[in-house]
Amino acid sequence: MSGRLPGADPSWHRLYRAGAVSAGLAVALYVAALVVFAVAAVPPVSGGEEMLEYVDAHRTVYIAQQLMWLVPSLLLMVVFLALAMALRHLDKSFALIAGVVSVASWAVSFAWPTTGGGSLAMVILSDEYAAATTAADQAAFVAGAEVLIALNDVPAVIGALQTLGIVLISLLMLKGITWRGLAWFGVVTGGVGFVSEVLRPVLGWAYTFYGVLLFVWLIWTGFALWRLAAEAVRESGSHPPSWPRRDRA
Repeated sequence: MSGRLPGADPSWHRLYRAGAVSAGLAVALYVAALVVFAVAAVPPVSGGEEMLEYVDAHRTVYIAQQLMWLVPSLLLMVVFLALAMALRHLDKSFALIAGVVSVASWAVSFAWPTTGGGSLAMVILSDEYAAATTAADQAAFVAGAEVLIALNDVPAVIGALQTLGIVLISLLMLKGITWRGLAWFGVVTGGVGFVSEVLRPVLGWAYTFYGVLLFVWLIWTGFALWRLAAEAVRESGSHPPSWPRRDRA
């Protein structure tokens, strides 16, 4: 059976390809962040003062890790936008809802003060803590650090919305005749993810099971979008559609 979705618009092949590349890059960044976490010095799990001192001593590694947790949010916005456009012929209203929920949930990640594994704001607090000259001034920054530590363990609505986006886009996918294996896997991944996000404070390392499912779903999705882009280009002719050019006077 062809991997191309009936009704997929060949003119969107660049978006499909961008979605495929973004899915792969997101997984690569997440894996890199996990590797850095495994080989770097273990950060304290509690204590604002200890965390600020840790960040000050491992500033470069800490910033790099936070960026590796955060940048995939931008990439996943592209992935879900590509999926919504590829599937819109199945149900335009459903595609719009699924696309908005999915893209918006990852976009809001940039407004949330923590990444789930730390916070870039912790770097600023660490700098201010190191520059403070009195115990009273330091205490204020320590309190701020403890708030960020607590927020990292709070089940965020954002995380639940992100998993809901996976479920919605997968249910939309089920309306078609292709990608059904990916669709069902997405439903399972989103469902497990929703439970994992709600119970994250008590799951501990069990939360990584959702992470593994998400990685597999993203890789599978990336391959599907890449094949869709390739078939769209092939069916539109021997050369990809070119950007419109103005006729010279």
